[in-house]
Amino acid sequence: MNKVIIFSAPSGSGKTTLVKHCLQQFPQLQFSVSATTRALRGEEIHGKDYFFLSVEAFKKLISENAFVEYEEVYHDKFYGTLKSEVERIWNEGKVVIFDVDVKGGISLKKYFGEQALSIFIMPPSIEELERRLVARATDDAETIRTRVEKASEEMTFKDQFDEIVVNSDLDEAKTSVEQLLNNFLHQ
Repeated sequence: MNKVIIFSAPSGSGKTTLVKHCLQQFPQLQFSVSATTRALRGEEIHGKDYFFLSVEAFKKLISENAFVEYEEVYHDKFYGTLKSEVERIWNEGKVVIFDVDVKGGISLKKYFGEQALSIFIMPPSIEELERRLVARATDDAETIRTRVEKASEEMTFKDQFDEIVVNSDLDEAKTSVEQLLNNFLHQ
């Protein structure tokens, strides 16, 4: 059976760090590159971190039913999972690992059902989440405020995931996700 692993979390929870850790620990995993209409940040690379698309190109792919799931996270800021990306990874005999927003994670779990393990990465608190976003220094104050407000709402969806991992200590969170993945991959 083809499997997928879904990581979702509010921005700044440590989700991407944990996904990168899993990719190092489990050679059978292959990262699914999402499509987005947002601008590149920092050192990001098109086709590696995201497929960076114009709003028009993204909407054209929606009309062609090219996505497993997609979401308009903010006005004209779309994120989505291309069907072709999932098929490419499965055709290589790998397990797909997703790093997606909360609504995307819920949509992916509904789409893949028992083929999927969905993990919600929970920040220790909203205050710590805000501190991490400020320390990251990639967003202005307005964007950070928007992200923190969104995080409060996203945390209300945590029970729609198979597992919840609180990331208050990164090493403990790494150990927890390794155990969850080991159990899922060997069943």
